[in-house]
Amino acid sequence: MAISQRLELRQSQSLVMTPQLQQAIKLLQLSNMDLADYVQQEVEQNPLLDRDDGTGNSALTNSENTDLHSAAAAPSESETSQPDSLELSNAETLPDSNQAPLDNEFDNYYDSSPDNQWTEDSTSFSNWGPGGNTRFDDASYSLENRLKETITLRDHLREQLNMEIDSPTKRLIGVHLIDQVNESGYIKANLEELAEQLGCPLDLVKSVLSSLQEFDPVGICARDLAECLAIQLKEKNRLDPAIQALLDNLDLLAKRDLKGLRSVCGVDEEDITEMVAEIRALNPRPAAAFDTSDVETLIPEVIIKSDNAGGWHIELNSDALPKVLINNKYYGSISDQARSKEDKTYISEQLQSANWLIKALHQRATTVLKVATEIVRQQDGFLQKGVQALKPLTLKDIAEVIEMHESTVSRVTSNKYMVTPRGTFEMKYFFTSSIAGDDGNAHSSEAVRDRIKRLIDDEDPKKILSDDALVTKLKAEGIDIARRTIAKYREALGIPSSVQRRREKKLTL
Repeated sequence: MAISQRLELRQSQSLVMTPQLQQAIKLLQLSNMDLADYVQQEVEQNPLLDRDDGTGNSALTNSENTDLHSAAAAPSESETSQPDSLELSNAETLPDSNQAPLDNEFDNYYDSSPDNQWTEDSTSFSNWGPGGNTRFDDASYSLENRLKETITLRDHLREQLNMEIDSPTKRLIGVHLIDQVNESGYIKANLEELAEQLGCPLDLVKSVLSSLQEFDPVGICARDLAECLAIQLKEKNRLDPAIQALLDNLDLLAKRDLKGLRSVCGVDEEDITEMVAEIRALNPRPAAAFDTSDVETLIPEVIIKSDNAGGWHIELNSDALPKVLINNKYYGSISDQARSKEDKTYISEQLQSANWLIKALHQRATTVLKVATEIVRQQDGFLQKGVQALKPLTLKDIAEVIEMHESTVSRVTSNKYMVTPRGTFEMKYFFTSSIAGDDGNAHSSEAVRDRIKRLIDDEDPKKILSDDALVTKLKAEGIDIARRTIAKYREALGIPSSVQRRREKKLTL
């Protein structure tokens, strides 16, 4: 066969990840809080986009709410009279340059007429404050100046340090020790290395540490759990040799080895029970009261309510959906004034970007609602009876019904939550592996975990169930499960072994 060069034309098809497709995929996997941040960035960068912060209901939640076993009430004309980005984001209704503007013109809320002036006891809104000359935009009345300052643990300890210790050298050492206190209130630093770093004797560092351990809260600046508990017992004048021996053998207490503790402490069974109860009443994390970590509030994406007819009403959380509008009036104004090619290209690109963002937001909301609807249909037993009726479910099961790819379902269910009559759950929660049953029916692994927990909670304190006994009970209920699987589930639930439970419940008898 001769080797030669030649030109050929070939026709083929391939999937190209366009910027618009990448944007749609990105929006699909964002949580509602991340989505709000992303939309806000787009609004700041695109002059043709405006946020719709009105109090009107979202058109999508009015038109695309889903009822199982019952039809949702159709929205009234007044509810759909104010269009926003969600109802104008399909292929047929995407705005173009000839379409009427979506933005609303707002009149100035406050004008010079006295009807729009708020007054109370002859004090006008604009002259509020002492002397009648203070305005709400005055810096002295800003919200930042009215917020209560949060006192941190380090501030609290340094304030006590300045009051209790006069020596500048000891104060310097104390500041370095306070900086080593972790979020639980312990000092894990090596005192010898700290003394070498500060160029001072080790005994002086230990002396300052002893002073810090007398500060509030009680038990602060301890080097380990035993020392923390000892400081608290000393404060109560309860640190005797017997309980000190117990603190030196906390590993035996963790194992519930009461016989070994009685031997070490030299006390009888009644005394060891009282000592253990006293230890449990102490605070192992003295700095917990100063925990200033921010608590993030979960904002659900989907709300599920009973329709009082045996079905479920499924709707998107309209408060969590960012609403954006295309300002066509502004687009018409600046497009008429554009003269250069660069200006016209920029305006056209921004309009196209705004249209694609609105379409992507609509597609995301529709897909989330579709996936949530199928999850509710599949897990109707869970909503009716609880976790014991949770069915095994995979991404593939949902993807086949809604005719989408598994990766799309995975993105939709990540970092998104559903409010149900049973509580608030992440959408991923409803996807569980299956465990075979003797009757041929599969059981959800989450339901099996719940059953194991219930059996252990209801066990007789005088007849603790071993893992083998749990296997027997579950097989009697038609659940075919191995002993090692029960041990794995039990450890995942934080439940100790039967030996440890027997020792623990013996203490409470």
